[in-house]
Amino acid sequence: MASKPGLIVAVMLAVAASGCTLPRGAAMQSEILKNASDKTPEFSHYPVDSKLLAELPHWPSGKAASHRRSWIKGGSGGAGQVLAAGDTVSLAIWEGGQNKLLTSEGAPTTQIAPTTVSNSGQIFVPYVGAVKVSGLSVEAAREKVQQSVTALIPEAQVQLAATPGKGNAVSLIGGVSSPGTIPLIDRSLTVLGAISEAGGVQSSIENPQLRLYRGGKVYETSLQRVLDDPALDAGLRPGDKLMVLKDDRSFLALGASGVEKIIAFPKDHVNALEAVTLAGGISDTRANPKGVLILREYPASAVRSEATQGPQNARVVFSMDLTSSEGLFSAQNFEVQSNDLVLATESPLVNTRTILGLFGSTLGLARTADTITN
Repeated sequence: MASKPGLIVAVMLAVAASGCTLPRGAAMQSEILKNASDKTPEFSHYPVDSKLLAELPHWPSGKAASHRRSWIKGGSGGAGQVLAAGDTVSLAIWEGGQNKLLTSEGAPTTQIAPTTVSNSGQIFVPYVGAVKVSGLSVEAAREKVQQSVTALIPEAQVQLAATPGKGNAVSLIGGVSSPGTIPLIDRSLTVLGAISEAGGVQSSIENPQLRLYRGGKVYETSLQRVLDDPALDAGLRPGDKLMVLKDDRSFLALGASGVEKIIAFPKDHVNALEAVTLAGGISDTRANPKGVLILREYPASAVRSEATQGPQNARVVFSMDLTSSEGLFSAQNFEVQSNDLVLATESPLVNTRTILGLFGSTLGLARTADTITN
């Protein structure tokens, strides 16, 4: 049986020989940043402070954020229905006087068979011919038809009713409780009004996003943004297709944090401190609070020679020191982008604790050996 000093020396020599391979759950900050000072580094390193935060608004967006979303503005088109091709129009005509063309003494009114507004925007009126009504309100269309009829029947009165067709409607195609088509019986219908009529957003969708298809173009924004700014609650037009879908943005949390997983954005903007919190915080026993890193990749077109205008390398590592007020305030104002890697690095003390743990275990083994020997 080896002596107590012999066991201790053997363990210490083994630890010294394999110090770089002690079991750890994450890299240390020095390991990640060790090549940052090379003449031709593979990445650029930027400590996050107030100076960098002042420069970042002038930088191009990262790869995942390079797609600029746009949204429409403008209120509704006003109250009331506007006739369009495909609508169904019903006419009723009253005649006065002695000479009647469409009615008789016993039946002073006549119902004209419902007619569909043609692709050219016209309806057919007996004895009058084609009358264009598309683009008119129901009342304006009634007045136009009556003017045409009274040219033949001076004392005639016209009643007009219209039912919107498929082309005079908007479609809710997903993400709501009751998807379907909403006829535009009133041009005051807005985005939020349509979502409400469809039963609201499905409860399973976190941070709902809006996608509007109109005239061959696609417009996108978040529901929260529209809720916060009434000017963005745009009026809908015939043929619009509105979809509510989940936010597909996410970031990856790794290292000495509470969790290691892909985390979806719970809201439009997430700062670095919130990202760390979403990742379960940094481990008290493992993490280095001075070494929270965010790794981001930019498109080659975003690279700039001047650091104030953009990153000097497509691959960028941002580092944060959460032990100082400057670091905490800066992290709170640093916005995480989709596909960022949020890495909580390992504390250098972890190796020391591991060595001390092995040392303590060795002493325990030695005491046990002494007990058995004695």
